[in-house]
Amino acid sequence: MAYKITDACISCGACAAECPVEAISAGDDRYVIDPEKCIECGACANVCPVDAPKQD
Repeated sequence: MAYKITDACISCGACAAECPVEAISAGDDRYVIDPEKCIECGACANVCPVDAPKQD
């Protein structure tokens, strides 16, 4: 199941920097994960200071 970034996101960009497949990009009000690219590795969740990435 691909990860999804919740409303808790503070747009710090830590997750995007850690994503090995570049599935994360800045959205209008928070970062977003492309579910087609996500390999479910959890790297984004491991570095997020507010625990925003969750498995969908």
